[in-house]
Amino acid sequence: MAGGRSLGRRFGWLWAAYAVSAFGTRLAFDAFALIAVVVLHAGATEVALLAASGLAVGAVVAVPLGAWVEFRRKRPVMIAADLIRCAALLSIPAAFALDGLGLGQLLGVSVVVAAADITFGAASGAYLKSLVPPEDLLVANGRFEATTWTTTALGPPLGGVAVGVFGPMTTVLVDAVSYLLSALGIRAIGGKERQQSDRQPAGRPQPPPGTPSGLRMSDLQAGWRHILGHPTLRPLFLNTVLVNALIMAPAPLLAVLMLGQLGFPPWQYGLAFAVPCLGGLLGSRLSRRLVARHGRRRVLLTAGTLRAIWPVGLAFIRPGTPGLLLVMAVEFGLITCIGVFNPVLATTRLDRTPQDRTTRTLTAWSITGKTATAAATALWGLLAALTGTRAAIALAGVLLLATPLQLPRHEPAADRSALK
Repeated sequence: MAGGRSLGRRFGWLWAAYAVSAFGTRLAFDAFALIAVVVLHAGATEVALLAASGLAVGAVVAVPLGAWVEFRRKRPVMIAADLIRCAALLSIPAAFALDGLGLGQLLGVSVVVAAADITFGAASGAYLKSLVPPEDLLVANGRFEATTWTTTALGPPLGGVAVGVFGPMTTVLVDAVSYLLSALGIRAIGGKERQQSDRQPAGRPQPPPGTPSGLRMSDLQAGWRHILGHPTLRPLFLNTVLVNALIMAPAPLLAVLMLGQLGFPPWQYGLAFAVPCLGGLLGSRLSRRLVARHGRRRVLLTAGTLRAIWPVGLAFIRPGTPGLLLVMAVEFGLITCIGVFNPVLATTRLDRTPQDRTTRTLTAWSITGKTATAAATALWGLLAALTGTRAAIALAGVLLLATPLQLPRHEPAADRSALK
């Protein structure tokens, strides 16, 4: 499989839609935290609780949607999620212009965006599995991962400049427009979605006999049962949820430390997290070659272990150029490992999940991850109030050092061929 092989016109539109929305999101990197700190003069605890509450409530709102989306056409769901995120984000600059913006509105918008993020991610994962042959899933996921890190490298510094020149609402406005363009791109894909089973008639995918048509928590539990009952997915799930929570929980504290206590201007803050994203692009380009040479299991174990050793270095940030270079070095190492790990994880997850449970499985995975991150973010906000911002960041880094113990070192014979 050559790296430049074509996956078809329809995948091209999906990829383009993802790219434009990813760029808008990365341009608005930490926009809510920046607005809270710079515009509303919020402290570390307030910023952490804002981030945590938005994720937690958004995850709760998304719980019933996973089962509902499973047996619906995925493209209309994706378009609707994009349009909802666009409208929610547009409300922020509108309220700011009317001098009515507050933390309450930022929280409300973050809830809506988080719920729409989960719904879109689950629908798009299932749609990708129906759009791309199984042998091309790693190629497709690698391209999405490369796009993520490319836009993350470009977006934050451009966003920092935009905020400095045009004001704090600029990046939120651009992010809203990017979701509108994404919706138009997904609509342009055209064609009919592949059914969950070749035996199903044309039209809307039908649930299996006995499946309720309403929104029920019990339906989504099938996703958790599949994850926790699967010998390969279970340790990867538990590891990923914990690692992501410990990486993301100190993020609001890092924003307060760098933008507030250490006095870094917004453009330097954006640059510190943008340049290292070239490592993510490098990692995503290497992931398929590493799998071809060493096998999925070894790549997941090695990259998953290496990504845990970097974040503890963020506790030693100092003002000025040395501090900026330290953040870049730590983030480059971390993001390179993540860039290798994520597409292999995403492909393994899709490979080991039946088509008729894909949406519910991805929704359950995402909801658990966002809820764990929300709880950890709130806890770390309280820890920062008790121990100080820097100590709380250090604790997250130390705990991360133990997470490689969760990674699977062996897999059952039934899964061995899939992970080679």
